[in-house]
Amino acid sequence: MKETQWTEEQKKAIETRGCNLLVAAAAGSGKTAVLVERIIRKTTNKENPIDIDKLLIVTFTNAAASEMKERIGDSISKALDENPEHKQLQRQLALLNRANITTIHSFCIQVIRNNFHILDLDPNFRVADDTETILLKDEVLDEIFDEKYENEEEHSFFNLIECYAGKTDEKVKNMILNLYNYSRSLPWPEKWLIEKTEEFNVKEDFDFSKSKWAYILLNNLK
Repeated sequence: MKETQWTEEQKKAIETRGCNLLVAAAAGSGKTAVLVERIIRKTTNKENPIDIDKLLIVTFTNAAASEMKERIGDSISKALDENPEHKQLQRQLALLNRANITTIHSFCIQVIRNNFHILDLDPNFRVADDTETILLKDEVLDEIFDEKYENEEEHSFFNLIECYAGKTDEKVKNMILNLYNYSRSLPWPEKWLIEKTEEFNVKEDFDFSKSKWAYILLNNLK
């Protein structure tokens, strides 16, 4: 079988050990092939072989995890075709189904399930689907709004409704949900929300015309 010709950068990604390693490359440049080769070499290293079920291999999607496992299996099988008596390769193929090749969410769920007693969780917990999470958010938001409406001293809340609600308060609820969902895409959502809130605590000599909000509004007007 023809041996793969790796570039110098790919060789470095495959062979570098003992440090954190970041590989940044465009789609279709061979990142997955490089990672598979790196895994194969780690599991078949003559001096210090590592069984594949001792590695954590994380992807973004279930489809990518399945593809990764399939590629690793194919690579091991091809190597065995060339060297059918290779005991370590035989062992890796047998261990492949136990390997931690998964998404970060699946791995975290596995850790939680294995330690539910430490976390004081019901072992029968499950992950809500998208529809359930939408319904839960709406339910919580409705409860909060009901509490605010019942409290006549919530002047800032009533000002918010008066300024942005229109005929119903659905517009304000959607604004809150959009803000929440956007914050969840950031590394530290709570910190970001606090920082953005603090930006509204302006001094008495605050000049709106020189603020970031004025800049955005003027650009939109242009």
